[in-house]
Amino acid sequence: MSHDSLTRRHLLAGTAGALAASTVLPHAHPTMAAEPTANWKITKGRIKQSVVSWCFNPMPVEELAAGAAALGFSSLELADPKHWPTLAKHGLTCAIAGSHGFAKGWNHKENWEFCKDKIEAAVEASADFGCPNVITFSGMLEGIDPDEGKKNTVEGLKTVIGLAEEKKINLCLEMLNTRVDENMKGHPGYQCDSIEWAADVCKAIGSPRMKILFDIYHVQIMQGDVIVRIRQFKDLIAHYHTAGVPGRRELDDAQENNYSAIMKAIVETGYTGYVGQEFIPTQPDKIASLRQAAMVCDV
Repeated sequence: MSHDSLTRRHLLAGTAGALAASTVLPHAHPTMAAEPTANWKITKGRIKQSVVSWCFNPMPVEELAAGAAALGFSSLELADPKHWPTLAKHGLTCAIAGSHGFAKGWNHKENWEFCKDKIEAAVEASADFGCPNVITFSGMLEGIDPDEGKKNTVEGLKTVIGLAEEKKINLCLEMLNTRVDENMKGHPGYQCDSIEWAADVCKAIGSPRMKILFDIYHVQIMQGDVIVRIRQFKDLIAHYHTAGVPGRRELDDAQENNYSAIMKAIVETGYTGYVGQEFIPTQPDKIASLRQAAMVCDV
């Protein structure tokens, strides 16, 4: 037997032994370092955390606000402005305000008046309350030529960007996934289904107040390379959303994103905005689910 054969045999034996040993070692999902205790709260704070109200329905906003504040959250977002005094009572802001919704967007000119009215009202209310961002959407394709839809989106948003600049409010175009055909987990037919599409619109408008809402859940489903895209488009991102993939569930070991690594990458870009927890709790104790997600993201 040659010396090379012996060397290969020893290498293979060593590799097999290492693999066997690794199978008996405890291995935790990277987002699950430990379970938070009932009195745990955000301590590091390099990520300003927010919670999205709709995901926790039918929990009353008052109850969610109290629970989020006790965990050290900074914001409860996408809540109706009528609830904003409740947020303030609990020491919370609203990181991003709602507007016209994703179904009727700027890509169809017949929606412009509707979208403009909603955006302008949201910008005015946000400026009065101290909310830094307003969400906006491309809308559904619904048979329109994609190039025309993108052109309409750019031109439509130009009609409201001046007010956003005046009031110092960011308009945040959200990218959504079109692959999952399940209510509020995917949006087949939505036009802005890539970060590059959203970036093209922002660059065409050319305003420092035209930004991207980077939804990690949707980006992972459509494109992957989440950290690469965070670094690539960091200068255009004004808000983030989270959720576990698949299922838009908790940020636990039953989903595929490494949220601890993603949050660290966000911090490394110099980002100082908010990260909104937009997962739909599957556990009976929704505040416990929120606590666990907050711990994962408190890097």
